[in-house]
Amino acid sequence: MTSARVSQRIGSIAESATLAVDAKAKALKAAGRPVIGFGAGEPDFPTPDYIVEAAIEAARQPRFHRYSPAGGLPELKQAIAEKTLRDSGYEASASQVLVTNGGKQAVYNTFATLLDPGDEVLLPTPYWTTYPEAIRLAGGVPVEVFAGPEQGYLVTVDQLEAAITERTKVLLFVSPSNPTGAVYEPAQVKEIGEWAASKGLWVVTDEIYEHLTYDGVPFTSIATAAPALGDKVVILNGVAKTYAMTGWRVGWMIGPADVIKAATNLQSHATSNVSNVSQMAALAAVSGPLDAVEEMKVAFDRRRRAMVERLSSIEGVNCPTPHGAFYAYPDVRGLLGKEIAGVRPTTSAQLAALILDKVEVAIVPGEAFGPSGFVRLSYALGDDDLAEGVGRIQEFLGTAR
Repeated sequence: MTSARVSQRIGSIAESATLAVDAKAKALKAAGRPVIGFGAGEPDFPTPDYIVEAAIEAARQPRFHRYSPAGGLPELKQAIAEKTLRDSGYEASASQVLVTNGGKQAVYNTFATLLDPGDEVLLPTPYWTTYPEAIRLAGGVPVEVFAGPEQGYLVTVDQLEAAITERTKVLLFVSPSNPTGAVYEPAQVKEIGEWAASKGLWVVTDEIYEHLTYDGVPFTSIATAAPALGDKVVILNGVAKTYAMTGWRVGWMIGPADVIKAATNLQSHATSNVSNVSQMAALAAVSGPLDAVEEMKVAFDRRRRAMVERLSSIEGVNCPTPHGAFYAYPDVRGLLGKEIAGVRPTTSAQLAALILDKVEVAIVPGEAFGPSGFVRLSYALGDDDLAEGVGRIQEFLGTAR
């Protein structure tokens, strides 16, 4: 009998669609094509100087040239606990923190630690492309709960109630959302959290966009809005988005001691400690002021309004105004089936491919985040590129008949 060369478990993983689009855009650009990429959620700002200086100083210290505890430097874990109390209102000790190689490892560690084969996870949809893959890798079953633009991409308790079964173990909750930019109001967060507590569910909450909200809309942590959850909550976060540190690869998970100990055991065999230099940079970030993010928010807000205004002017496109993160998630179902440049795209994947081919603008199709019929554009890129890229899309889609 001939066995497959690649295991079924790994062979079934889909490539990260957002990274794939970003890689294709960068490859075309390197080849001299004037491609503008709206794919990756990556701030175009440099990491603030004081964070870089902390890394340089750490690199000079021999103690950081050695292995350190797999779960993270003690001083960083303590600082993360203090930062979480400051920003989320959630009290945790340093022993409840695991420092990970970016936010993605925190996601993977969490589901690998919580799920047994067949356990179901309620997954509000549209979702970030990595969530369902991490759930499946852990043997879990993602259960999509779709909320469209007509409800602001926000799921309701009634929808969650309709999706729960005897196998449901976890609710994944993300606000502000990637990919939609939707932000739940405090009352909605409380209602969903209390519902989850009443059902005995775990809640995994990704708070990585906590500082990126607009129009006076507040960030609300479900961990504090619904204290009835007790110790059945895991908070995911990291420095990537807030401090323009995507390449430094530092994230974390915060949870009850038994879960963190188990996840730390997993990490001790998978990767061991995060780079010490990156950890010291992260320490400077989480311990320092939020001035840098406030400056970035001014630019993001300007770009957000410009993008929504121009996308909304295209016939067949409905672009709800995002109140968080740095993404717009327009509904393009009104364009599907229409003739554009001699082609009639019937899916958002076909439409995105057509836009890249004809006007050299890279966007991510909705299939990466759930149902077809939508596209995601990041506005975390320079103003000139944003204006040029959206202008190309606007002109091209304006020819749809």
